[in-house]
Amino acid sequence: MKYDPKKHHRRSIRLKGYDYSQSGAYFVTICTQNRVCLFGDIVDGEMRLNDAGKIVHGVWNDLPNHYPGMELDAFVVMPNHVHGIIVIVGAGLKLAPTKRGLPEIIRGFKTFSSRRINELRGTPGIPVWQRNYYEHIVRNDESLNRIREYIINNPMQWEQDRENPRTLLIKEQPQRGTPKKDNL
Repeated sequence: MKYDPKKHHRRSIRLKGYDYSQSGAYFVTICTQNRVCLFGDIVDGEMRLNDAGKIVHGVWNDLPNHYPGMELDAFVVMPNHVHGIIVIVGAGLKLAPTKRGLPEIIRGFKTFSSRRINELRGTPGIPVWQRNYYEHIVRNDESLNRIREYIINNPMQWEQDRENPRTLLIKEQPQRGTPKKDNL
């Protein structure tokens, strides 16, 4: 299908005017294409990674080797998405990892992991990830600690997770004590 700007317009979900290459912590959620469960299963509240999930985990942990000026914090691979905290360091005279910062890091993560997963599956060029991703600028230590707890506990909350395909069929109220993404 040929690109038609009248039909094909993507609205950015990024904070308008915000410089995503500046120092700070960012909570990201990246979902698989069509929310297909590709990375393993949750068994008794614990994520059991399959080979594709191990690739995703390894690529995430390797990001600082490709993007100087960034650090990784809490991270979890779920059956059809990942949650993680990326910290861009380098205030003052130090340079951010790239001119584009967080978007460039996420692009690299998606590209590196997709290529390796498609090699594993024998499906070159097939999308692994959705085009966009969710991000939240972490503004203080209280929020950072809440987000870390959310990430760590996410496998135990899989049955209620809005990214769980079975949960999407049954619209449930958020569980008490589980932070909504807009409260993080």
